[in-house]
Amino acid sequence: MVTNLRADAARNRERVLEVARAEVAEGNVSLQLNEIARKAGVGVGTVYRHFPTPRALLEAVVGKELATMVQLTEQASQMQDIRAAMEFLLRRTLDLQLCTSGGLAEVICAIEDADERTTHAKSEMRRLADHLLERARAAGVIRPEITGEDVRNLMAGLERAVELDPDRADVYVSVLIRGLSG
Repeated sequence: MVTNLRADAARNRERVLEVARAEVAEGNVSLQLNEIARKAGVGVGTVYRHFPTPRALLEAVVGKELATMVQLTEQASQMQDIRAAMEFLLRRTLDLQLCTSGGLAEVICAIEDADERTTHAKSEMRRLADHLLERARAAGVIRPEITGEDVRNLMAGLERAVELDPDRADVYVSVLIRGLSG
């Protein structure tokens, strides 16, 4: 969260974010800063002052969804029924990924982050998810060779499949769940 901005600077920042959200909603996660500035009606320098890289802008756009992912992962990790917890987390992850048209998956799967808050949120999410996966392995709910990275990559692929045929979302999630359990 940015504080102590002048009113005009805060308005410009919010306008940039609004345009970037619209771009992400259309599936454009590359967020070319010059184009964002043009569409937002602000100078390029204004965009770069707030978001020095396209990655920083994307992280800001999906920051709320990333925070929600951390909360959902924590909620799932506290559930007693591990099978239900895994299914809950996979389905809710897919819902969040779909509402960001690839932006959240892009941020989650990225090796480097622009903002330390993103790094912290991803670290916490991965810690909780790894604990959940350990429990799932121990309970025989998922195959022993499945890693957190495997699940993240499969979820990115699942998002793409559902975008191609939204009516098949439940089928695709069920296939993924069965595949994870072997």
